[in-house]
Amino acid sequence: MARTEFYDDPEAPEPNSLVVAASAVVTDEQGRILLQRRRDNDLWALPGGGMDMTDSLPGTAVREVREETGLDVEITGLVGTYTDPRHVIAYSDGEVRRQFNICFTARVTGGELAISDESTELRFVAPDDLAGLPMHHTQRLRIGHFLERRDRPYLG
Repeated sequence: MARTEFYDDPEAPEPNSLVVAASAVVTDEQGRILLQRRRDNDLWALPGGGMDMTDSLPGTAVREVREETGLDVEITGLVGTYTDPRHVIAYSDGEVRRQFNICFTARVTGGELAISDESTELRFVAPDDLAGLPMHHTQRLRIGHFLERRDRPYLG
């Protein structure tokens, strides 16, 4: 299923769903950030996805990281909340969503890096190498807030 992301675009389709989601900034011992190249739009992104009815938000982040990367993680903190109504995601099946995302920090506790059916590539990326990767504005925003080492989570 193809995915198109819009941001502050008057031509964006009108949302028909609201999805609660979680993502995680997973880092390794060198401070590199785990990213996946998404199969549905070919952009680099943090692992994450929608919350199931039986999940908590931290549990969603842990589950999504496992599903998308093969790694087991433990949540270590909160980057922020991301609820900007100007961000709209359209899918080829007709769903047009507004996404309410909580972004956590996490560390690896086990597992092995493995590509899922949602990604074409996985990589731990040094902060200095992020600028050269094709990535949606909203992903850069979350990573930027993480790299700022804020005293408090971003609320937006």
